[in-house]
Amino acid sequence: MDFRRSVLWVIFTISVIFLYNSWLRYNGQSGLFGEPAAVTAKAPATAGRAGDVPTPALQTPAALPGGATAASVAPGVASAPKATLTSIRTDVLDMKVSSEGGNLVYAKLLKYASHADAQDDLVLLDNSPNNIYMAQSGLVGGDFPNHKTPMTLLPGPTQMGGADTLTVRMQSPVVGGLQLTRSYTFKRGSYVIAVSNEIVNKGTTPATPQLYLQLVRDGNDPSTGTHFYHTFTGPAIYDSKDKFQKFEFKDIGDQTKIIKSDDGWLAMVQHYFVSAWLPHPDKGPREFYLRKLEPNLYATGVMLPLPTLAPGARTVQTDTLYVGPEIESQLQGLAPGFELVKDYGWVTIIAKPLFWVLEQIHAVLRNWGWSIIALTVLLKLLFFPLTAASYRSMARMKAVAPRLNALRERHKNDQAAMNAAMVEMYRKEKINPLGGCLPIVIQIPVFIALYWVLLSSVELRGAPWLGWIHDLSAKDPYYILPAIMTATSFLQVKLNPTPPDPMQARLMWIMPAAFSVMFFFFPAGLVLYWLTNNLISIAQQWFINKKMGVPEFSDPK
Repeated sequence: MDFRRSVLWVIFTISVIFLYNSWLRYNGQSGLFGEPAAVTAKAPATAGRAGDVPTPALQTPAALPGGATAASVAPGVASAPKATLTSIRTDVLDMKVSSEGGNLVYAKLLKYASHADAQDDLVLLDNSPNNIYMAQSGLVGGDFPNHKTPMTLLPGPTQMGGADTLTVRMQSPVVGGLQLTRSYTFKRGSYVIAVSNEIVNKGTTPATPQLYLQLVRDGNDPSTGTHFYHTFTGPAIYDSKDKFQKFEFKDIGDQTKIIKSDDGWLAMVQHYFVSAWLPHPDKGPREFYLRKLEPNLYATGVMLPLPTLAPGARTVQTDTLYVGPEIESQLQGLAPGFELVKDYGWVTIIAKPLFWVLEQIHAVLRNWGWSIIALTVLLKLLFFPLTAASYRSMARMKAVAPRLNALRERHKNDQAAMNAAMVEMYRKEKINPLGGCLPIVIQIPVFIALYWVLLSSVELRGAPWLGWIHDLSAKDPYYILPAIMTATSFLQVKLNPTPPDPMQARLMWIMPAAFSVMFFFFPAGLVLYWLTNNLISIAQQWFINKKMGVPEFSDPK
């Protein structure tokens, strides 16, 4: 009959499971719930020069015999000089395009500070010995220009300056009869890049090339999570059939994984930021692929069919490349389902409306810290009827605790008689032993969803609250919020009825201590939310206890 004892043990068991889950991922294993392991291996120093040309999967008459890959570089240019980099700058991006393949090999986000150095901006794409992350594209299906072919920068500006748009163009030599001209078009204030590939057949025979778009990166984990929480880093693919799919780096084996589809896009996802190729939606059938290029170096891409080009014919394929933060308002509308890269998991259906409300509050208060507090207050008010019912039930249980102890002592040798006496007392006092727990259980998915909203929202990154809290996405530098939250957690225990079972009573005091350890390493925004929730809960619980005339504090012994 002691339902509360069972509930407490369930909570304790769940806590142990989550801690064990984090320990598994920290030690390089998959989580119990399917999350990827935290990959920490470093990329080889030579990996920046890797990235083989993908094998044509959509076979055409022009495809190479036996599915062989195209040559790495054009005939006659194998001894081309070392690749040069062209700097491109907009108001939000600082980028570099390589003359090797016209690839985007560097992207710095000018509105976001680096994890390592707050005085510097965050580098997302890079091609250095310790960090490989690039956007590449090219042609296959013959000896055509690909992401290894030397390309020439065409005349034109490379700095946005006061203009609203900027277009940078690169051109390949004629390879296999085809010449490729690639244009990158940027808009002011946008992380969306329009990538146009113009292919002209300057040969004497028809050609049927395929266009590939791929992202190449190492398997290093760039997140700033602790042992107690981790976020996903890796490739993702979306299509209308299978929807949003994430893939762990460790599951990408030596054999290329192919996914055939009629639509969709691909991305590389990490905490707060994403890069993605969004093919033109009307392009038709496509084949996504996942490849392991070298140890700790991976590629995810898509093959797109192009029309057969007669001699002198041309075709232009324009697709979208996104390189930037996971801001929902900017992700929505770029491609179906693209906003899902900001992944809330199984609580998405609750989390998305919660974030919308948080955004509306922020539009008024203009401070994310106060917005978190306001949203928490709104949720507590919304659930007050359930919370009040729970506290009233607990208050009644607290009031009859001495009588329950007396019943236990009187019938300690007769379990059946004790249970019958307890049921009779509950009936007379109109107490539902489940009443204290069920209202709380109903609220749990909402507060878990809010947890993921605060953990996943890049808007909180670098956002100050007040005083010493300069970044709600980082831990409290002086541990003031976690210390206060710990105190409020113990105060909540004191307001609850003391369990008659000594082991259960000790467990109620152990749990806040165990959870508090984790919160000392959690982002300040999450701790602020939990602290606000605790303070309001204490006020509500004190009010109910006072109203019912129940003693304010229980004996912790």
